[in-house]
Amino acid sequence: MRIKVSHATTYSYTAPADGVVQALRLTPGDHEGQHVVRWRLDADVDGRMRDSRDAFGNLLTMFYVDQPVRELTLRVTGEVKTEDTAGVVRGAVEPLPPNVFLRTTPLTTPNRALLEFARTIPDGAPLARLHELMGRLHARLVFDTTATVVATGAADAFDQGRGVCQDYAHIFIAAARCIGLPARYVSGHLVRADSSDQEAAHAWAEAFVPDLGWVAFDAANGVCADAFYLRVAVGLDYLDAAPLRGARRGGGEERLSVTVRAHQAGVQRQE
Repeated sequence: MRIKVSHATTYSYTAPADGVVQALRLTPGDHEGQHVVRWRLDADVDGRMRDSRDAFGNLLTMFYVDQPVRELTLRVTGEVKTEDTAGVVRGAVEPLPPNVFLRTTPLTTPNRALLEFARTIPDGAPLARLHELMGRLHARLVFDTTATVVATGAADAFDQGRGVCQDYAHIFIAAARCIGLPARYVSGHLVRADSSDQEAAHAWAEAFVPDLGWVAFDAANGVCADAFYLRVAVGLDYLDAAPLRGARRGGGEERLSVTVRAHQAGVQRQE
């Protein structure tokens, strides 16, 4: 299928902001089951863009604004051809060995409750354990856009029993690492059956399965990623794969507005 994406982020400041720098992980790469047909990143103010890859192999664009601004919009438009690989990711840029993704971070550090939960996952083949973990989290947690914030860690979200896709991913990652399975955070887009207009990009997790490789698990929806998923960036947690992270001098208070549209032209997803 072909996924078309339009993603706009607008920063508004109550006073002129100077020295604005943005790290943009908004551009997907090619790998088995995903081919970028066209992709464009634009800004509505003058600035300089420099492309590279970060330590995780993500395509990274650094954007430097050349003058003080009160408002800045960064916009992505593109089209990507995807195929269902049953969640298996092959052919992606992989500069780091899987065991790096056993490392905990502040956002994925488990507490006692999460550790004890992870230990209830029955022994067995890694792939079966990961499917069991995803299924249990999908059944246990409640999707709630008001319960957490972007800085909420896996332990706090697990204790609340609710959160958004970022929280589901962090909890899955923390639990997988607790049972010795490397796991990482993924940011990207999902073509949804109910609406193509969304307030944010999507997030899920990947775990490493020996003799198979990285496999994508979306605990928020209870499925492995299929052709309706567009993979953009990976990392140890949200901070490594966030679509945009920036810094500035001045600017007063900041307001952020995000609109995302991901859809397959001419075809509706069937449930």
